Amino acid sequence: MILVLGGTTEGRIAVKTLEEAGKPFYYSTKGDEQEVLLHNGIRLQGAMDAEKMETFCIQHGIKLLIDAAHPFAEQLHKTVEQVSSASGIPAIRFERIFVRHDEEHITWCKNYDDAIRWIKKEEILTLLALTGVQSISKLESLWKESTCCYFRILDRDSSRELACKQGYPEEHLRYYHYGEDERSLMQELHPEAILIKESGVSGGFCEKVKAAQELGIRIFAICRPQTSEKFHYVNGEHGLRRMVERFLPVFFPLHSGLTTGTCAAAAAVAATWDIFNVAFTPRPSEFPVVLPNGETIHVPVEPQKKRPHSGILRNGDGMFETSATVIKDAGDDPDITNGVEVIANVAIPFRMDDPSSGKSPVQEDYDIIVCGGEGIGIVTMPGLGLELGSPAINATPRKMIEDNVRRCLEKIGISKQPNPIVVTISVPSGEEIAKRTFNPRLGIEGGISIIGTSGIVKPFSSEAFINSIRKSMEVARATNSPRIVISSGAKSEKYIKAYYPDLPAQAFVHYGNFIGETLKIADTLELPQVTLGVMIGKAVKLAEGNLDTHSRKVVMNKHFIQDIARRAGCSEAVLNRIGQINMARELWDIIPADELAIFSKALIGHCLQHCAPLLPKGELTLLLITENGKIYV
Repeated sequence: MILVLGGTTEGRIAVKTLEEAGKPFYYSTKGDEQEVLLHNGIRLQGAMDAEKMETFCIQHGIKLLIDAAHPFAEQLHKTVEQVSSASGIPAIRFERIFVRHDEEHITWCKNYDDAIRWIKKEEILTLLALTGVQSISKLESLWKESTCCYFRILDRDSSRELACKQGYPEEHLRYYHYGEDERSLMQELHPEAILIKESGVSGGFCEKVKAAQELGIRIFAICRPQTSEKFHYVNGEHGLRRMVERFLPVFFPLHSGLTTGTCAAAAAVAATWDIFNVAFTPRPSEFPVVLPNGETIHVPVEPQKKRPHSGILRNGDGMFETSATVIKDAGDDPDITNGVEVIANVAIPFRMDDPSSGKSPVQEDYDIIVCGGEGIGIVTMPGLGLELGSPAINATPRKMIEDNVRRCLEKIGISKQPNPIVVTISVPSGEEIAKRTFNPRLGIEGGISIIGTSGIVKPFSSEAFINSIRKSMEVARATNSPRIVISSGAKSEKYIKAYYPDLPAQAFVHYGNFIGETLKIADTLELPQVTLGVMIGKAVKLAEGNLDTHSRKVVMNKHFIQDIARRAGCSEAVLNRIGQINMARELWDIIPADELAIFSKALIGHCLQHCAPLLPKGELTLLLITENGKIYV
């Protein structure tokens, strides 16, 4: 059993992640204000000291603690650490994503006392404190003395009562309302400065800093407290799931994995680290990789086989070079590339007239070039969004590799130089593996393609994934949302959320490829209104009656698409071009704008013919989504 200490945005994410397992867990909050929907989770309320928490863990067989509380909940962090140490139960700290801002425009304070000292020293006369109702007493010496201090607090009775109990004047209280522009209150009060906490991306830190800078308002920020090194740290849903899989392997029916792009990025980071490890400090067994969603995961890298080496090039300059290897772990997804070696070779030129070049490759500017090596396919046909003749490495994994190498260099403290850093990705078994994929049909020759948008592979075993969908749909129903929205994944969901901005987050469910099974579940649950969001690649398969759109089961039928286009009035020239496409998304560019609406309506009609009968008691709406988010109904 798992005990989650929540009450935050991270707590909600933890609930959503754990609910996918379909197994019970406990979710504990200090108060009862946070609304969170639990299907398998069991809600607990009330603060627990170390003795009470340890007793609870013993009585309920807790095997894993997840601290998803606020960064400034210092006492709770200490309690979790104490219980973990005393009981031997591993503890995961679900930290927020933090982004440090321009130090020049922010006065960083160690704690509240340090903030008071700075604000008094700078003789700030009007202050807007965005630090919450709990901080009123901590800043008492400010608002009871010379500084005119306003506090913004949550608009709820418990916050008002606490402010009153601390003796704070009600006329100086301001209330936070969800979605409000951070600038509005600052423009109303015209404070000389604001005081904020380093509350991370989910705490609105970036928006507060931006608003204050735009209005020319001074910024004082309190650094988040440091938590124990004994915690196992994650800062996102993927890292949390992988950490739970590590400590409680049986909790999730199937384990998640890594995309080839994530493996390539980790190998590139390790090779870069190897080159600049001039002090020969012990090499980590895992290296950090930042995923497209901003969270960081740690990826195991194979032990270093050889030291970096340098050589003299023909022009008299030199090259530092080394390679690192990651063994791909696709989890329990039936991925043909599971277990393959993903190798990154990193080569960094240096100039012989650089006096430091004999010691280490000191840089003055860096440009990162990603190349394909052995086993990486070459693009030979249009339609993939990549240049002909280029390696089949899509934009998202390419950017992941570039950004993570750049972060590694910055973390090491490398300055910049004009010479490019060349990262060559290889998969030695890629050419043989590619013969068993659809790559040859798509015009990718000589190896595999590196694709993926999230960096994580979620297992797609039918039974387990459908069970996960069922649990998500049950949670969605429990919200009493007027409409449930099903979509293939994060990209399409992002666009549909903008289309339905008022629906709760739990009303959005991913079907992966199992469109038919998801609609059958919706019918079983008697959902009155369902929206099915689909992008063109799945839509052309669904329109032909394929309710499971996985590429292993069905491929795009160009003759079928031509028939729809013909009925929609497209010209022979367009029909001929459709016969030459490799990817369905090319249709958006091939079909003229004045014919797209008719074609899209016809395609949607075909999809509804197969989908609507699966929801006989409900109303089904189908949205066809373009690559840039335009929606056809």
